Amino acid sequence: MKLATTLRINMTGAPASPETQGERYRAAIEMAAYADRHGFSIVNVEEHHCAAIGWLPSPLVMAGLIAGRTARVRIRVSALLITLYDPIRLAEDIAILDLASNGRVSVVAGQGYRPIEYHALDRDWASRGMSSDFILQTLLQAWRGEAFEYRGRMVRISPVPQTRPIPPLAYGGMSAAAARRAARFGLDFHPPAHMPELVAIYEDELERLGKCGHAEWPREGTSLVFLDEDPEAAWQEIGPYLLAEAAEYGSWAREGVERPFASADLTLDKLRAEGRYEILTPAQCLRRIRAAHGEYTVILHPMAGGIPLVRAWNCLQLYADKVLAPLGIGVHDSSGLPQHA
Repeated sequence: MKLATTLRINMTGAPASPETQGERYRAAIEMAAYADRHGFSIVNVEEHHCAAIGWLPSPLVMAGLIAGRTARVRIRVSALLITLYDPIRLAEDIAILDLASNGRVSVVAGQGYRPIEYHALDRDWASRGMSSDFILQTLLQAWRGEAFEYRGRMVRISPVPQTRPIPPLAYGGMSAAAARRAARFGLDFHPPAHMPELVAIYEDELERLGKCGHAEWPREGTSLVFLDEDPEAAWQEIGPYLLAEAAEYGSWAREGVERPFASADLTLDKLRAEGRYEILTPAQCLRRIRAAHGEYTVILHPMAGGIPLVRAWNCLQLYADKVLAPLGIGVHDSSGLPQHA
């Protein structure tokens, strides 16, 4: 069994003041550093705008801040809404992140599904598909380090990324068009949920085009995990924070757009029954990991919906001390060698 642990950071929640929000952002960066020291595999940041309860809107900035406080953990931006960015500036920003992080920052590109985000950032919703194609093509050309034609003139970006031929870049989405776009550009495909029908479309398109790629998607039943020694009491105390995040996400539903875990009219009991969020004891989590075959992923989500920082830190520490340590995954000292508890 191979364990992969992801720390999810999306900064949801509605704090009482900007000072409180600042405290939570600083804590998130400290949690990423803690995850780095304790053998986590990935710190995941994401992007959404105009969220009623707050959501991380600037994942590249956050990725850079996390990269500056970490040394080993991979940092994944999933998803980055590339159609909301200037393509040349985006190529430069990702190149800098790749250089400064020693290749640890990966990007899952997407185009989003909320018209309000396009309106707020002065982008054209109707042309989002063409924009995605143009931006992906620009990124791939820009990172070669050679002059190329861009909107009628020759340009060249500098510096170029460290990772060759391109920084870690995949394409994500929940539609057949997204699967085909990933294949067309020869990028790995990352649907955000267990969607084998889309992976089949992607693989068929790769074969038709004679290109290579890899699909990576969550196993069936993947959940967002919070650890507590008393899950029943925790559901009453922090369940409302989970419900607030899930309800915000569910409010973005659009007719004809398939989105996993976007239930309407959620209650705490319905949310718990869905299994998207789980509150487990460390012992329960450890048993699942030990019973797994192949690679097993735990997605820890300690700050979901504005969970108080004291509870969030307790979740992280329980996972490090009572899940990772018994598995022989321990703290790294300054020399980079693991010290097992």
